[in-house]
Amino acid sequence: MRSSRPRLRAGLAWAAMLPMAAGAMAIGTASASADPGHGGRATLQSTKPLWATQKADRGATARSKKVTARVYLAGRDAPGLAAYAKEVSDPRSASYGKYLTAKQAEARFGASKAQIAQVTDWLNSEGLTVTGTSNHYISVSGDTTVVEKAFSTHLHDYARSGSTYRAPTTTPSVPDSLRGAVLTVTGLDNAPHKAQHDETLPPPDGVFRNAGPFSSYFGEKADKKLPSAYGKKAPYAVKGYTGKQLRAAYGAKKKQTGKGVTVAITDAYASPTIAKDAAEYAKRNGDQKYRKGQLTQVLPDDYNRTEECSASGWYGEETLDVEAVHAMAPDAGIVYVGGASCYDDDLLDSLGKVVDGHLADIVSNSWGDLESNETPASAAAYDQVFQLGAVEGIGFYFSSGDNGDNVASTGTKQVDMPANSAWVTAVGGTSLAVGKKNAYQWETGWGTLLSGLSKDGDSWTGFPGTYTSGAGGGTSAAVEQPFYQKGTVPVSLSKANGDTAMRTVPDIAAVADPNTGFLVGQTQTFPDGSLQYDEYRIGGTSLAAPVIAGIQAVAQQEHHGIPIGFANPGIYQRYGTSAYHDVTDQPLGRGQGLAVVRTDFVNGVDDSEGTTTSLRTLGKDSSLSAVVGYDDVTGVGSPAGGYIDSYRDH
Repeated sequence: MRSSRPRLRAGLAWAAMLPMAAGAMAIGTASASADPGHGGRATLQSTKPLWATQKADRGATARSKKVTARVYLAGRDAPGLAAYAKEVSDPRSASYGKYLTAKQAEARFGASKAQIAQVTDWLNSEGLTVTGTSNHYISVSGDTTVVEKAFSTHLHDYARSGSTYRAPTTTPSVPDSLRGAVLTVTGLDNAPHKAQHDETLPPPDGVFRNAGPFSSYFGEKADKKLPSAYGKKAPYAVKGYTGKQLRAAYGAKKKQTGKGVTVAITDAYASPTIAKDAAEYAKRNGDQKYRKGQLTQVLPDDYNRTEECSASGWYGEETLDVEAVHAMAPDAGIVYVGGASCYDDDLLDSLGKVVDGHLADIVSNSWGDLESNETPASAAAYDQVFQLGAVEGIGFYFSSGDNGDNVASTGTKQVDMPANSAWVTAVGGTSLAVGKKNAYQWETGWGTLLSGLSKDGDSWTGFPGTYTSGAGGGTSAAVEQPFYQKGTVPVSLSKANGDTAMRTVPDIAAVADPNTGFLVGQTQTFPDGSLQYDEYRIGGTSLAAPVIAGIQAVAQQEHHGIPIGFANPGIYQRYGTSAYHDVTDQPLGRGQGLAVVRTDFVNGVDDSEGTTTSLRTLGKDSSLSAVVGYDDVTGVGSPAGGYIDSYRDH
């Protein structure tokens, strides 16, 4: 992943799934290196992506090619930032909960005016054009020759997926005089990149509807005429759980509403109908009415790359996130911070706005990409924002992804990022059964197999079926194991990639399976071109992240309003207690398979082209398994009745 790489929505899912190293517990500082041509140099984090191999090398980039980059500033005390972020987040530390205000964090750890001036002067002296300056970075542009000279590297073109992209051949560096002032540089590689700029956002995506029949709660309805599965008739999938059902399943009591807490949501772009849709959804589904000012938006001046990023597809993501947070924490404030595009630079800007203005204590993020697309440079830029948030008492929650360990889609076992960061809470996914009277029945790790109904209707073809999707998880190849996972994550997982214990994902989990998903309401484009509000069932870890964010808002209310901040140390401290449901793939006992029946419109809208009936087997996540104890599908488990209450005495 690069500063110019688009992010994918990490967990938006319905009938067909939609798209969606530096991250150890301390930021690396620049190191000295000998450079006969430039004198003493301070090397930065590598910006060379994994795809830039010698075999793919197509030679030097044209000297006249324009390069745009961001030079991230290390701030006054990068190692101190990482250390303090750990101290205030660890319940065992004397500094636990002693957060700084945004102004205090900026004064103590932010870049000084002198540093900004020093780096700016150097960039100008190298012939680079400074195009912008923020508290976190200086953006620059220049031709290949100038950029290579400034950062003491060479830029080559590399073949990748039928295209050619630029990347550095060696680790960049800056003059030794800038040691401690420059954190890293991003943008030296440019895959993928489309120079587009749009003044307005496109209309919503085409309408999607679930066909039914439905169950209103898990197991309510079954068709006796359909074939059996696992020795019984599988029930129809639920229409979509509501906030009341999910709050009851995860232990939220009537007065535990997230009062006094604000949750931020970051995504790309912004739905033009979000306020109207959220209000209509709450009215129809028994959620509390939004008070004036409860839902606000912080948006960029303009948007870009709307076609490349499929901007309208992000409207549903924002809608899901907002409605799920409100359903779980009806009194919590919600601030949506939209990115100008789905690229790292713009999403980092959104995260930076949350931290710089301390817009919220809890941040839900339902987007990500493959770890193999990440460079140490981009990881360092993300981690700096996460650490600044931690010292202010802000916690970041990221979806773990919807493709298991990604081996089925990429051929390589790997986790997603930024969920791989040691400074965020990675949220995995489950299949959830909520029964009559909103009673929690069981959960499995989310992983789905699909088998269709035979032509004669007497059997399920290819039973149990083919893998479709499942909760993201696994072991990072880039991020070492953080302190809070030691003693909890089995060695078989933490050392799955070698002798060194590494970060394992996820940390915690909640409902994600689109077959046991959440009912969402959104304005969509109908076949006749009209825009109408409609509702449908949705899932993915894009659902799990805002559900956990809402639970955290309720827990913070019980925490006497004191910010929970970076939650992982506390999440792992509660491991093995009544705070969690220990989720396994066989909650009803060995050999007792679980499945639901779905009937879907062929065209996704109505029955004009017919319907299809299929069986969805649950609890089969690619090569991952939810087992007793910590696992790489559900982490420590999902919140149980004791989770929210446990914050009352901490």
